[in-house]
Order: sequence, then C-alpha cells, then structure tokens
Amino acid sequence: MQLFVFVWTLILTAPIHCRASIAERVMELYIMCFQFLDFRCGRCAVVSSSGQMLGGARGQEIDRQDCVIRMNAAPTVGYEDDVGNRTSLRVVSHTSVPHLLRQQGYFFGREAGTRYVIWGPEKNMRQDGKGKIFNALVMLAKKYPHTNIYTVTREKVQYCDSIFQNETGKNRMKSGAFLSTGFFTMILALEVCDSILVYGMIDGSYCFIYDIFIHISVNANHSFVPYHYYEPSRLDECRMYHAHEHAKRGGHRFITEKLIYSRWASQGKLQFVYPPWPPQEHQQD
Repeated sequence: MQLFVFVWTLILTAPIHCRASIAERVMELYIMCFQFLDFRCGRCAVVSSSGQMLGGARGQEIDRQDCVIRMNAAPTVGYEDDVGNRTSLRVVSHTSVPHLLRQQGYFFGREAGTRYVIWGPEKNMRQDGKGKIFNALVMLAKKYPHTNIYTVTREKVQYCDSIFQNETGKNRMKSGAFLSTGFFTMILALEVCDSILVYGMIDGSYCFIYDIFIHISVNANHSFVPYHYYEPSRLDECRMYHAHEHAKRGGHRFITEKLIYSRWASQGKLQFVYPPWPPQEHQQD
C-alpha cells in the first residue's frame, strides 16, 4: 500500500516504500508513511480540461512529450485524438476526489501508473482521522495497493497563497478567492519540469474580447466553448471565468491567474502552444 504525503520543495528527496498496515489508525499510518514525491521530468505537457482542446488534434503531440500532466478527473478515453492517451501525473482538487471515487476502475485501474497529487483545505485533508478527503484516500490506497497517492501539505498550500499575493498584491483569503487546480498545477510543473508545453489554456485577454462581442455583436471566432471538453453541453468557459473573477466570495480568479502565467512565460520555461498566446501576453510586466 502506498499513501504518500507530498511536501512540495524545489529539491525533492527520493521516496521510501511504505509498509504500514491499513488496519492502523489514520494518524499512525500517516506518520509511518510520510514520504516525498520523487518526480523530475524533461519536457512536460500540461493539458487543460478546457473545451479549447476539442478539435485541435494534438493528442499524438501531447503523448510524445516526456511526461503528461492532467487535472482533476478529465478523461482521455474517447478524446485521444485531441488530448492524448498518456497520464504521468494528475493534480486533483479535493472537490474532484468524489469523481475519482465514482470512476475507480478507470483512474486506479486503467491509469494505475499515474501519480495523483491531491490538494485541499486543512479541514478536508487533516490526517488525524477527521479529514474526510484524506480518509477517502486512505481507503483508495487500501483497495488499490499499487496506486501512488500524494497529498499537498498545509505549508505548501500556504506557499502557493504567498505566490498569488506576491504576484497580485492581494491576500487570497481576504479577497474571497480560491486558487484553482490550474494554479497548483502550473507551480508544480515549473518546479519539476525542465520545460513545459501548455495545451488548451486561453490567454488572459481572450475572455475580455469575448465579453465585448457577446454584448455588442456576434463574432464567429468566439462561439460557445465548453468549460470542460468532456461536458460539451454544459457551461460556457468565458461565462464561467467572468462569474468566478467577479464573485465576492468563493470564486477562482481564472483570468487573474492567466495574467500571472503570462509573466512566468516571459522567463522562457513555459510555452502556451495550443491555442497559441499572443506575443504581447508574454511581455507584460
């Protein structure tokens, strides 16, 4: 049984094999199985769950990269031509863990070799037996003994909060925002990958253009795009982004985060290949 606790550091130590009995109390199991994520990669493909992936036919290109990083419960089956087939690592929000539980055969059977990095608030991830999500992960590790499950420590969540504040000048909690899985994924990729190709992520100006046209005139280049490529008839991506960006409490700052990524891209390690970002997006101060 392998249940790892992921401590996100710039220098990662090699893991040891965990042999604790699942019958032990959660806290004891946590102490005995404390490990670091051992993951380094050359060129990584970070694949968004956005409907922007549909029709791009980038699947083979994605699978050719050294590692493929996906988010939450985004599937590959049925979408291979556009999103590829391989998954090296998944970054998963605590809110998406129930989706993993409902599709255990797919995620822990078909994708048995994938590393899962789970993040969430302390109340759900606490390891004293009272963390609902952490407890569910323990049971998954029991059922699928070869699964590699990691959890992000509280210190690393706070570290990501500090990055958001340094980039925006705003305290994430006081502003009523929640960091997105994409934000955690980008920080992780920047730390463990030598270079990164991002697929399916729109630039920070895309939805502003979209907002103008849906209120003033019709523009065929900005038609409905599903928020998730695997839920084609549900939510429109830009409408979702605007709703979250302006929510007083509990929203993700998707557009703000993408403006941050544009600054990071100017450093050369991060490249948005599909859809391609305008050159000026990489030059913002």
